[in-house]
Amino acid sequence: MTRVLVVDNHDSFVHTLVGYLRELGADTTLVESDATDAAAVERMLDSHDALLLSPGPGAPADAGVSVEAARIAMRRGVPTLGVCLGHQVIGAALGAPVRSAPAVMHGMVSAVRHDGSALFAGLPSPFDVGRYHSLALAVGDLPADLIVTATAPDGTVMALAHRTLPLHGVQFHPESVLTRGGYRLLANWLGLCGDEEAVSRSARLDPLAR
Repeated sequence: MTRVLVVDNHDSFVHTLVGYLRELGADTTLVESDATDAAAVERMLDSHDALLLSPGPGAPADAGVSVEAARIAMRRGVPTLGVCLGHQVIGAALGAPVRSAPAVMHGMVSAVRHDGSALFAGLPSPFDVGRYHSLALAVGDLPADLIVTATAPDGTVMALAHRTLPLHGVQFHPESVLTRGGYRLLANWLGLCGDEEAVSRSARLDPLAR
């Protein structure tokens, strides 16, 4: 069982995201981003296998301990997934500016194209995702250590990965009913964290069958 530390940035989707992870077999611990500090995150990661940086309102600078948590995880080589704001946090932790998105996206669907890397195994390209954001990372701003793994039709970075570390971010919400294959994507991530059974579990799960 993968033990996931979830940094909660107070988004209405956080508990849905955690529910997906638990359905896939993960054990999760939530910690509020503005109610802890870097030293506590460091200690908690001693007993966890992976880190998830949750969605939330605002920008990375408003996300409590999130940026520091991302840097701690990178230093320790802890598998990390950032979702929406968490995706932007990863960019910010490595020095990338976060800018206004080309358009405000709230409950909008985009057909995203991906590069076929492990996070997207078993998912078609393009596939529909649910977007809820007004900020974004830009391709030209990313440091050399980050590669773009998925983009929206307007060119907005929809996913990224670190070249050498187990670090991934997705701008969209895999836990939204608007996203096709959200369970599979999260299962792929848990697989990258060491859970070899997560993908098979995802085949039985459907967000519309609740």
